[in-house]
Amino acid sequence: MRVLLQRCYEASVSVEEEVISEIAGGLCLLVGFTHSDTPEIVDYMAKKITGLRIFEDESEKMNISLAERGGAILSVSQFTLYADTTKGKRPSFTKSAPGDKAEALYDLFNTKLSAAGFVVETGVFGAFMDVKIVNHGPVTIMLDSEEMRK
Repeated sequence: MRVLLQRCYEASVSVEEEVISEIAGGLCLLVGFTHSDTPEIVDYMAKKITGLRIFEDESEKMNISLAERGGAILSVSQFTLYADTTKGKRPSFTKSAPGDKAEALYDLFNTKLSAAGFVVETGVFGAFMDVKIVNHGPVTIMLDSEEMRK
């Protein structure tokens, strides 16, 4: 599982030029899955993300988590996070989980975030979406469950 996390002032997702989800501040998550991902990995990543200390405290040090600070989450499915560009000029997406598996894991991920008490807005799985993000900081962090669990 890979998540590109961006701390944001605001974020929104549109489908066919209509805004379907938006948040006023918190985290924008671009979320991708691979073949070996499991519900246990999803649980681990949800806890990791909400506990990351990436918001400033009164000393302007990144020392506060979303769980402590509050804020919403915009979660957008993003199979292209598993693009393989090692050969040729066209990316291969064979490392991305098949749609049915990825959708189930994505739904589980968002359910876990919601169950932890966060407002979670989402994109539409499998749809062509436009995502607008006003990144705060900028703070952008790539989380890869394979690297984190070594």
